[in-house]
Amino acid sequence: MRLLYHFWLSPYCRKARIMLAEKGVDADLEPEKYWERRRDFLELNPAGEVPVLREPDGTTIADSQAICEYLDEAYDGPSLLGTHPVGRAECRRLVAWFDHKFHREVTDYLLTEKLLKRFMGMGEPQSEFIRAGKDNIGYHLDYIGYLAERHNYLAGEEFSLADIAASAQLSCLDYLGDVPWDRCDAAKDWYAKVKSRPSFRPILADHIPGLPPPKHYADLDF
Repeated sequence: MRLLYHFWLSPYCRKARIMLAEKGVDADLEPEKYWERRRDFLELNPAGEVPVLREPDGTTIADSQAICEYLDEAYDGPSLLGTHPVGRAECRRLVAWFDHKFHREVTDYLLTEKLLKRFMGMGEPQSEFIRAGKDNIGYHLDYIGYLAERHNYLAGEEFSLADIAASAQLSCLDYLGDVPWDRCDAAKDWYAKVKSRPSFRPILADHIPGLPPPKHYADLDF
């Protein structure tokens, strides 16, 4: 049995889930309250972070980027990192942008303050952090729109891990209703195209008890 230890609204877990689906690799989802730092989970990943992929033979891989690159190399199908060295470099650059810069400037503020603090018992949300996240998301959407207007997808003409990383971050914020889609039509059109892919449908089916998403969340046409 292949397992993916995950948390529903972790963008990094969603990134791994989309990659698994794109490569046609089945995995059972094992919810993990990673903030509780279970001993058995720490044995799988001493960093205490999700996602963690455990293969049927016991092979364990932690970190979303390590998981995605492993899946890209180990399983059949077109490479989602690209085939040309320059294209692969651009894909990795954009993955790093969304995994690190976007997450640090937007997702971490909004998701942590509005949701994760509740799960982790970390106290009350800080309104100044929420404001910062909402202010910062604007120029990131503009950048996504700029990239989408230049190419069919963010890193080029083909769907890639860059699109997965970006949409994984945005899908968590969209669940909270925090993406101002009216700001940039090109970004909105790109996201509609990405969330129409079969690999994205399980993400759109996620519902957190007591916290329903906005009506447009699972609407492929917004």
